Amino acid sequence: MAGTSAVPDALRALIDALLDGDHAAALAETRRLRQAGLPAETIVTAGLETAMSRLDDKCTVESFNLLEIMLVGRAVSAVVRELYPEGLPRDDRRGTLVVATLEGDVHDLGKNIVKMVLIGKGYRVVDLGRDCPIDTLVAATAREGARGVLISGLISTIVPQVRRVRTALRAHGLDAVWVVAGGAALKQFAAAELDVDYVAENAFDGARYIERRLEGEVP
Repeated sequence: MAGTSAVPDALRALIDALLDGDHAAALAETRRLRQAGLPAETIVTAGLETAMSRLDDKCTVESFNLLEIMLVGRAVSAVVRELYPEGLPRDDRRGTLVVATLEGDVHDLGKNIVKMVLIGKGYRVVDLGRDCPIDTLVAATAREGARGVLISGLISTIVPQVRRVRTALRAHGLDAVWVVAGGAALKQFAAAELDVDYVAENAFDGARYIERRLEGEVP
């Protein structure tokens, strides 16, 4: 197996393929690395997370476009499926997160981008899809032991639904679960107006908030 000092060089081709959005090349490189004995966890933490961090840097200076994020996300998702056909194992150091678009909103592009970013950063993500009832969201949060819920919303008509999420979680003893909102419609509101912990400007902003929560930088 490649030594720790050789990992960055060994993963450079994979990182380049991911940032190019070339999922076929990323898959081929992943298989080569696995055949060379590199652990799946190392490929995620030193490969996928590095690629997503670099994309995050571009996002911060706004030198990116939606198509680029989608292509990188597709490549990341393909690698994750290759490494973990049954899904990412639970990692309590990072925690499990639930993502959903609430009932009444059938748009899921924003949710899918959030999911790709979080998976690329090494989180275990449970995707409840679009048009998701709040009862389903709460049940999945309890079942999966999720530390946070991320809600994406494109249309303003789901705002009343978003405002019900915290109350529904508390009613089931899930007071400690964070609620993060994002998407075109929800970005128009302050966190207090939606009764959520944070309103993210974009997927990377939401991921940064979650990382700060996990590291204790945000109470």
